Amino acid sequence: MDETQLLLWRWSTLVQLTSLAMVSAFFALLARANPRPELRWWARAWTANLIALFLTAVWWLSQSEPLFPVITAFYVAGKTAFVALLAQGAWTMIRPGGRLFTSRDLAIALTVYSIGAAVLLRDLTMVGIGQHSLMGVMLIALAIVLWRSGDEGITWLIGGIAIRGVLALVEAGAYIIQWRRPWQGPLAPLVEPSGTFLGVSSSFDMGAEWLIVLGCVLAVSERGRRALEASHHRLVLAQDDLRQLADRDPLTGAINRRALRDIFNEVHRSGAMLLFFDLDGFKQINDVHGHAAGDDCLRLFASALKESFRPDDHVVRYGGDEFLVIARGLDAAAARSRVDDVTQRMKRNAGPIWCGFSVGMTELEPGGSPEQALQVADQNMYKSKNRNRR
Repeated sequence: MDETQLLLWRWSTLVQLTSLAMVSAFFALLARANPRPELRWWARAWTANLIALFLTAVWWLSQSEPLFPVITAFYVAGKTAFVALLAQGAWTMIRPGGRLFTSRDLAIALTVYSIGAAVLLRDLTMVGIGQHSLMGVMLIALAIVLWRSGDEGITWLIGGIAIRGVLALVEAGAYIIQWRRPWQGPLAPLVEPSGTFLGVSSSFDMGAEWLIVLGCVLAVSERGRRALEASHHRLVLAQDDLRQLADRDPLTGAINRRALRDIFNEVHRSGAMLLFFDLDGFKQINDVHGHAAGDDCLRLFASALKESFRPDDHVVRYGGDEFLVIARGLDAAAARSRVDDVTQRMKRNAGPIWCGFSVGMTELEPGGSPEQALQVADQNMYKSKNRNRR
């Protein structure tokens, strides 16, 4: 490598080192603020990458041959750890709770690999060939796995990893050209360009790694958005459940009186038939037979109302032993027929205690006043109760 290429290499490495320091700090802070497991793995991955590049800078400054095996060992361990931890984070993201390996397994593999590299790789070119080939294969394999997963929101991450993997393989090829120089034949013109490419390759690497950073951030943002939407959906369902509990009488299953405003708003334009029911002698049932018998009577009557009227009709528990049915599109004759059906059901299901009832009906005109209609139905119910008493 000539002096110009050496200066390019040092400048490119310094630029990448500065950029990696910012990326490492960013992921460390992000992992601290957001406890997602993939962010913790990625923070470690970028730290390992920073350490590996820092050792490269140390080598260029010192040029110490005795330190070369040690720097080689730590360099290849850092770069390999970067790819492995990047893959671990990505796998944790697309397979929550899953792991590709344990920290202990990774530490053992890196130790064995780094020692072997320190012994076998005797010069910078051999280190470049071996390490960039391994990184290229690992990164492209990771990109394929992520692509095949079909997971949404990771397109930029896949693209950044794939580009970085291709760059690593191209760099390995450039090292091979440098290792076999002087070349004879058609590859001879590539010797000089490959050396220049290696001199600025760190800048290209950093560009691809910034794409990975962007992909990581977008992937985490997408998952955060999904988690927020899922949480909102669960909250809406919980609110619906609470609303149903609040709008339903727990004893009879009928609608609570508090839901009347919404029901009257619903039938405001069309109008509806109002039927006001009141159980006869309910206080005497409670006094003589006990409140359990009274509760049974209420449940039986509410069940008869719901079975006799249509599914779209509203059966409301208006008071203690008072029930209101709001039936849209039901005329007086059809309403009386359904009241008769309630009577028959009560007779068929009656136990030792007879639960009689009185009913008053009126029609709520379209756009009419619900309060006035309720008052008329209530008055008609009391007229019916007085007739029943006589």
